[in-house]
Amino acid sequence: MRKVFGVIGLGKFGYHVAKTLAEAGAEVIAVDKDPDKVKKISDLVTHAYIADALDEKALEESGIFTADTVVISIGVNIEASILVAVILLGRGVREIVAKAINPLHGEVLRRLGVSRVVYPEMEMGIKLGRSLLIGGMLEEIPFAPGYSIFEIKAPHRITGRTLKELDLRKKYGITVLAIKRGEEVIVNPSARDEIRGGDVLLILGSEEKIANLSG
Repeated sequence: MRKVFGVIGLGKFGYHVAKTLAEAGAEVIAVDKDPDKVKKISDLVTHAYIADALDEKALEESGIFTADTVVISIGVNIEASILVAVILLGRGVREIVAKAINPLHGEVLRRLGVSRVVYPEMEMGIKLGRSLLIGGMLEEIPFAPGYSIFEIKAPHRITGRTLKELDLRKKYGITVLAIKRGEEVIVNPSARDEIRGGDVLLILGSEEKIANLSG
């Protein structure tokens, strides 16, 4: 059975969340009070409704209270975001993901019982800053406090040598999880594997250690 997702608020963030879920085959209920935004998403999702998110009856008619997960993606109206969270929690929605504008907004949502709070603009700013610090960084996945999995282009100064010769774990405290070379992917590479120009590396380590490697 397909998971059912609800998305309330179809600004840039909400639109792309709904679109991504729908393209992956999920059933998506999208809600916004702006007819143009609803029209834009209507051909992509399962159900799209023009409704005020604070109108509990309208939300009920949309079927969003039966969704497995509901994403609250309301713009800068913090009060509306909090009130929608209260409505969803009161109607027993199992999992709620809410976009927050600032840490105080996020803290209120967490205390209400929202399952997960995200900060899209803050997270994008942090990601951009780190990509500027870490040359060749393509992607970052937070793994544990102080550690992330980074996808980076192999720095020129380490190419042409094997992992044994580089001894990255000892010198930099990082672990190479995989090497992507064109269409080939070497998972859990051995000490004998060589880093070549153009390789993309999947590395586990701290931001500081990765910056030292790529610097």
